[in-house]
Amino acid sequence: MRTYDLTPFYRSTVGFDRLFSLLDQAGSDGSPGYPPYNIERTGENAYRITVAVSGFAKDELSIVAKENTLTIKGEKVANENSKAEVLYRGIAARAFERAFQLADFVQVKDASLENGLLHVDLVREIPEAKKPRQIAINTGAQGAQVIENSVAQVAA
Repeated sequence: MRTYDLTPFYRSTVGFDRLFSLLDQAGSDGSPGYPPYNIERTGENAYRITVAVSGFAKDELSIVAKENTLTIKGEKVANENSKAEVLYRGIAARAFERAFQLADFVQVKDASLENGLLHVDLVREIPEAKKPRQIAINTGAQGAQVIENSVAQVAA
């Protein structure tokens, strides 16, 4: 039974942190992850999730990004036209749902399916209002200026 929640730590990371993923997996029930996946950093603010979805067609997969969660679902459509009897099933064709926690400001940029691998490209785009900005420091001599002539001319 897991008594700790690592969700706040996901938000403080740039995108994905292997340490927190390992801790999260250690607390799980130990069931194997299906389907297998990779998380790669492809640039300073770019990531790629690659999920092995061999045997799934494009229309049998769905990708949903909602708030800070990316959910990838796969559901196999039964092929009733095939009359072949399967003697041994080594290729898994079961339905799956895999959810990924995304850091703040991480958006899904693109998704592609090639050679049985689903690639989901992510990018971290920080809004200008949230980016750090440099503040100029003024000296005391420049800060306060007294204008006496303007006041004297208005009174006259």
